[in-house]
Amino acid sequence: MARTVAETIRDLTRGHIDDGGIVIGQCLTAVGWVQNTIPPQTKGIVELPMTDICGSGIAVGAAIMGKRPIFVMRFQSFLWLNASPLVNYAAKSKEMFGYPAPVFARAIASESDGSGPLHTNCFHSLFMHMPGMRVCAPMTPKEYEAIWADYVAGDDPFMVSEHRRSYKSEIEFEDQIEDGAEITLYAVSAGRFNVEDAAEALREQGIRCNIVHLVWLKPFEVDARVLAPLKASGRGIVIDSAYEIAGASQSIAYDLMLATGCPVKAVGQFDRSPGVAKHLENGTPTAERIVEAATSMIKDG
Repeated sequence: MARTVAETIRDLTRGHIDDGGIVIGQCLTAVGWVQNTIPPQTKGIVELPMTDICGSGIAVGAAIMGKRPIFVMRFQSFLWLNASPLVNYAAKSKEMFGYPAPVFARAIASESDGSGPLHTNCFHSLFMHMPGMRVCAPMTPKEYEAIWADYVAGDDPFMVSEHRRSYKSEIEFEDQIEDGAEITLYAVSAGRFNVEDAAEALREQGIRCNIVHLVWLKPFEVDARVLAPLKASGRGIVIDSAYEIAGASQSIAYDLMLATGCPVKAVGQFDRSPGVAKHLENGTPTAERIVEAATSMIKDG
């Protein structure tokens, strides 16, 4: 029987607790057990009243002591207040001091739910700057299982950029490569849900396109899987749920252009704070915006 992303995370978490691991965060045992991603139990769960300020320091300390904690931030806005212990200690400790701090940091992005300017965002890009921190954005059950297996097999700290839109999904995304494609769409985070609709709209206009799904942001592997479709189509777009300026989309677009010489555009959140009202939302690029960017690139040659 197929499982949702939330059910997959919950089951992996329960197994981790049974193996002696712990989960740290705020309001883990309330308000739906973090969208059904936390097993409904008290064993192995450490509730913190101030995780938006100091939780990561406690999690990093637990990691150093061998507990391999899962640290949950219900909103990615909490990353700004929790970044220092993660990037200045967990990411550096193995290289500088000879001992690892393998914290598994779950940061949850959200949008279009009336959360306003503070809790409506995706901020995985800032963690790509720090050596020693692995950054990924799994959106399917099998992808989450794969990144979890990778984490358990090693001793690196992980920044896992989740998105609420994925939690009820059972979809397993696959790359779509077409003969004669005119553009290649690279999708990150919740952009992976919108890119499917965008590709269909482009095909209705007679424009063939490739879709390449990206899970790992750092390390980002510039390999044949990501390069071959771009070389064949001659142009590309990287779509991401995070801010476009100085973000993952621009970084990946640069790597792709450098490797192929093909023009690649970055499309992410607009450079403005989101508001609570519907007309003030600022989230993952819509299918319509992706189509507009693609047709503009093709028109410009």
